[in-house]
Amino acid sequence: MIRLPRPALAGLFALALATACQRGPLQATAHLPATSTSQPVGRDIEPDAGAAALIQPYHDKVLAQMQEVLGVAPVALGKNPGENPIVNFVADLQRTAATQALHEPVALGVMTNGGMRAALPAGPITLGNIFELMPFENELMVLDAPGPVVQQLFDYAAPVRMAISGATYTVGPDKRPQGILIGGQPFDPTKTYSIAISDYLAGGGDNMVFLKTVVPRHTGLLLRTAIADHIRALTKAGQPVAAAIEGRVR
Repeated sequence: MIRLPRPALAGLFALALATACQRGPLQATAHLPATSTSQPVGRDIEPDAGAAALIQPYHDKVLAQMQEVLGVAPVALGKNPGENPIVNFVADLQRTAATQALHEPVALGVMTNGGMRAALPAGPITLGNIFELMPFENELMVLDAPGPVVQQLFDYAAPVRMAISGATYTVGPDKRPQGILIGGQPFDPTKTYSIAISDYLAGGGDNMVFLKTVVPRHTGLLLRTAIADHIRALTKAGQPVAAAIEGRVR
């Protein structure tokens, strides 16, 4: 049985409810007890059987969709500290999806451990697993970041040895990034680099407040949808859901 986090469950229930409401007005009456100052309002409210019966088929349909197998992972894509498979996997596919959406190459892809809520298990990967990984309605965006902001990004990444898609670097004795290569070329602080990233992180999430100075470009893609579509494409091409620690951080 798939256990979804509360945000995902709330979203699924809202989807079921909205679908039901599209079929007609919701004829629901709750039987409210008399209120008093000594008892919390709502404790003894009885669920309306008619409303529950109306919503149940849509609820069941959504849960069935969560069982769809998108692909297969030979080994789990873990979410351990430092460079890890799940961050590499998601950051890479962000670059691919953003490149396709904007019809131009995107230099970097950024995802953090905090930007995701789970890892991907070994074995069949279902749509429910993707909701567990990304339960929120985050959009994939692109930031055209000037050199000083990109430097701040690597300064942020180095102390926790966070990998960045499209780049490699070395962590110095002072926990500062050294030898930054982007697309195989030395980092140029006078250049502007495009970054594929979630709206959560672009808006300063996970303490990446330095990114808030850059006006994002919208792709119109939900990151969760981009992840699911990427896995479907891998499966169609006969490829597994796989990623590895590649030494992006030394």
